[in-house]
Amino acid sequence: MNGKSFEELAEANSRRAREVLEMSGIAEVWRKAGCRVNLVGSLRMGLLASHRDIDLHVYSCGITERDSFAIAAQIAADPRVTEIKCINGLHTDEHCVAWHFMFRASDGELWQFDVIHIEEGTEYDGYFERMADRIVEVMTPSQRAAILRLKFTTPAGCDYHGVEYYEAVIAGGVTTLDELAQWVEAHRRQPPYYWIP
Repeated sequence: MNGKSFEELAEANSRRAREVLEMSGIAEVWRKAGCRVNLVGSLRMGLLASHRDIDLHVYSCGITERDSFAIAAQIAADPRVTEIKCINGLHTDEHCVAWHFMFRASDGELWQFDVIHIEEGTEYDGYFERMADRIVEVMTPSQRAAILRLKFTTPAGCDYHGVEYYEAVIAGGVTTLDELAQWVEAHRRQPPYYWIP
């Protein structure tokens, strides 16, 4: 940790992530295509830890595969984009196309951009923005400290979702990695759902 606190590390990661977001031009490509672009996830909440990922939700009307792929093709033309994955959810209740772009920053580090292209006016329009803002609103300083400590100290290979940390700490009172592992195991047995405190 180089003597830095988890809070200082998170602040430094957030600053770097915003620099990478700006240098990538990825958000601007979606804006120029007429999409509304919102930051979501851990970067929006100031809780970015070890994973170099940036979450964007982009919205437009009448999304088609052709349109979404045409926008993604502009991003693919950037040689700094080394890998692209797409999941087509337009025919599901989520009404979206999920894009995952791997972007090599100027320092050589790889960042993952998770860009979800969502149909305006559907159920999840603004949902994850409200989730992030609500978590920030209700989270106490001690809960924030616990979330960051758990995120930064989770062993490599543990595939916990960001929201699992937030719900486990805020709603479940989790404070240790052992408690987190037990909480995740119990809750992953339940049907998938989204959580807003």
